[in-house]
Amino acid sequence: MVKPVLLFGYGNLSRGDDALGPLLLEYVENRCDLSGVEIQSDFQLQIEHALDLENRSLVLFVDASITCNTAFDFTLLEPAKDKSYTTHAMSPAAVLDVYQSIKKQTPPPCFLLSIKAERFELGEGLTTGAENNLHQACLFADHLLQNPDIQIWLQQANSVF
Repeated sequence: MVKPVLLFGYGNLSRGDDALGPLLLEYVENRCDLSGVEIQSDFQLQIEHALDLENRSLVLFVDASITCNTAFDFTLLEPAKDKSYTTHAMSPAAVLDVYQSIKKQTPPPCFLLSIKAERFELGEGLTTGAENNLHQACLFADHLLQNPDIQIWLQQANSVF
């Protein structure tokens, strides 16, 4: 039985702030009601992950990012063929595009929670700034997962943080 909400965090626990996605999943697993949520994690998004979107009502991708203006960004994703579909690591938008291509249907509503990161060096731990950003993003994700309603998520995506 496929759960209606997919929470997909990706990143490398051994590369400093790149661990933010998987660490948010750990928080959710320990503190949230997951009766309607499936959690998946990987080092990076790949073409095979397009099939994980099937039969979902909402999908939340979580990743570290150096481009956030605040502690985290929350955006609605649209399918887009970009250059990442030819590499091992794909963007979430490219995963949606693959889904649309192989299933011949629009993907479920998908969102990206990007958590502001600073350093990605192999063997380093989280920076203090990333740790603070993770805390804020965890609280936000908890709120989303308690309210798995597309309208609520869209309102949050349209809000300015």
